[in-house]
Amino acid sequence: MSESKAVIFGSTGRRLTDEERAFYRGEAPWGFILFARNVGEPAEIADLVAAMRDCVGRPDAPVFIDQEGGRVQRLRPPLAPNYPPASTLGALHAADPPAGLRAAWLMSRLHAYDLMRFGINADCLPVLDVPVEGAHDVIGNRAYAKDPAVVAAIGRAAAEGLMAGGVLPVMKHVPGHGRAFSDSHLALPVVDAPLDELRARDFAPFVALADLPMAMTAHVVYTALDPDFPATTSARIISEIIRGEIGFDGLLMSDDVSMKALSGDFDEKARAILEAGCDVVLHCNGVMDEMKAVAAGCAVLSPQARRRADHALSLLGRGDGAVEAAVREEFSALTGAVA
Repeated sequence: MSESKAVIFGSTGRRLTDEERAFYRGEAPWGFILFARNVGEPAEIADLVAAMRDCVGRPDAPVFIDQEGGRVQRLRPPLAPNYPPASTLGALHAADPPAGLRAAWLMSRLHAYDLMRFGINADCLPVLDVPVEGAHDVIGNRAYAKDPAVVAAIGRAAAEGLMAGGVLPVMKHVPGHGRAFSDSHLALPVVDAPLDELRARDFAPFVALADLPMAMTAHVVYTALDPDFPATTSARIISEIIRGEIGFDGLLMSDDVSMKALSGDFDEKARAILEAGCDVVLHCNGVMDEMKAVAAGCAVLSPQARRRADHALSLLGRGDGAVEAAVREEFSALTGAVA
């Protein structure tokens, strides 16, 4: 079995094409990610996840998904209920803090039930971005609150709920996307806030959750930190802020390399991400020509990245044995949402 490359890939549909199978076998990505285009009947999802892992010969290969609740939720009825957005948990917390934290834990525990039945073992959650007035709605109600301490507390409960169900959390978007005035899917946001403001608000939830096993970078330029490069490709931000000041030593993955915020050819972008200090490049859309270029720019996992990846995977499968029906009933009683 070849050594894993420092990349996570998506695929185009509900089953792998022959070309995708051959490509994944040859390139050996560390993990995979699913989107709505990959979601079909229950058996199709489970078969797709199994086929991805078969290509790389690793039964514990991480398969990621964005299952937050609200508008960012890839599994929907009848596969999973429509869960409320993060802001609903924040509103409940404002009225009754223990109830808000419990609801966040329960919702993530339910995500874990929903994902694990298909073999999906990593969720790009919690969102720890702290929005400011006037910021772009790309975060919006995906944020728990505007108070960094509340974001950290609810984010911790959400991460622990996932891990209680054997699913790995990925905190995002470090060191903070909440003040971006543009959507990094479409353009490169530039944040001009001074360092003391960033420390007080944006960094704070990530500092509080720095012990989590995985994090995703923000495609955002912070002029007070590095006026030339977004966090994803900034060696200074990754070394001095994410690894240094925030104190995160888990697996650091880029946000999607195909987003418009990043410029350049795909092999150059992938190379720049890894050279800056990210452990893994994320490429989501499954476009084969792009994946081939990204793969060309990616080496195998570095020794440090391998250590971090192995630590994350060591946390898998530690389910708590909670009874699903009871968890759903308690969540519905707390939130009024159908679970």
